[in-house]
Amino acid sequence: MERKFLRRVFLYSVGFFFILFGLLTGGLWHPVQLWRNLVEIVTVPDYLLTDYIEIGGISGAFVNSGLLMVIFTFLLQLLKLPVTGLSFACVLTVGGFALFGKNIFNVWPILLGVFLYSRYRGEPFSRYIYVSYFGTAIAPLVTQLAFFLPVSGLKQVILSYVVAVVIGFFLTDLAAHFLTAHKGYNLYNVGFTCGMIGMIAAAFMRTYGYEIPSRKVWSSGNNLLLSVFMFLIFFLLTYYGWKLNGRSFKGYKKLMKHSGRLVSDFIILEGFPITLINMGVMGFVMTLYVIVTGNQLNGPTIGGIMTVVGFAAFGKHPKNVLPILIGVTISAVTNKYALNEPNNILAALFGTTLAPIAGEFGPIWGVIAGFVHTAVVNNVGFLHGGLNLYNNGFAGGLVAMFLVPLIRVLSKEGK
Repeated sequence: MERKFLRRVFLYSVGFFFILFGLLTGGLWHPVQLWRNLVEIVTVPDYLLTDYIEIGGISGAFVNSGLLMVIFTFLLQLLKLPVTGLSFACVLTVGGFALFGKNIFNVWPILLGVFLYSRYRGEPFSRYIYVSYFGTAIAPLVTQLAFFLPVSGLKQVILSYVVAVVIGFFLTDLAAHFLTAHKGYNLYNVGFTCGMIGMIAAAFMRTYGYEIPSRKVWSSGNNLLLSVFMFLIFFLLTYYGWKLNGRSFKGYKKLMKHSGRLVSDFIILEGFPITLINMGVMGFVMTLYVIVTGNQLNGPTIGGIMTVVGFAAFGKHPKNVLPILIGVTISAVTNKYALNEPNNILAALFGTTLAPIAGEFGPIWGVIAGFVHTAVVNNVGFLHGGLNLYNNGFAGGLVAMFLVPLIRVLSKEGK
């Protein structure tokens, strides 16, 4: 019972740390400006790529992120759900993307749509809430419909919510169907689903004369401050995992024997302390990768790091992630984009959605998967116009669908 209580405390703590950091970096001293920053975050176009740190400052971005993590954790508590690896993956992914696309306005209709679906099925919302959390990947569509269509006033907001509620209603069945396409080798399954939805939505918008302009809002110059904050969080995760594990790393090698293929809940499989250690270690690895490759710590890259840390409780570990990073890096130094451009660093961070391929088929196939993924992810964003925040989840699903059958043919399984 005590250990289960600690899980919830840690999940809440990440959100509260983000809020506190946002307040200490300006929000506490300038509350009016913080409010203006939050309003700006809510009302600007936030499809890919929109860095909330550039839009609303560090204070606005981190308060927005922390608030969503705390609220989403509280909803899990209200529904009396146990805190598992999936809980960490969902909440930390929401928090990460709340630095560049999700906000306190545009996520709720997706949850409402999934809730109405649960009522329609006569089943508890708790059974589907995680799908609704990941489904907020399509949140930029809500903002786009609410503020940037030629419809005036309240009608525009109502229209955006109605469309998103309908999407949320059908999301669960769509996600279950698309899971069969990539067989669980793409960890961001709902991202793949939302990519399909975003593609259909963008197609309709373009067909009726509404073009979605390309967008790249990318902040820089905050590496020192943000790295200190992120390293502090990952140190605390690693330290308390080590302490709860009897002041040892015993069991960590066993965790890394898992392929990571869906569903691999490390808290259930290997326990909470070892999972905390893995989360901290993965946070250090990914943050160092960003810094060493000469990239910026900002909303999108920290969003990527937080997503990896969340999924370090639900499928990712150094053994299955590093081959993907190597593959992406090889592609990055040979393709037309510089290693420190957004295209390549985001492919590296979010491309780890393909970690199960390395975990099950070995590091060589992991390197190949990362290499192929970089090419694919740089060419599918147009299909959904950036309306799906999990662009790498969409691309990862396509790569897994293409690559896994080839691996099976060339491996002993296909003979």
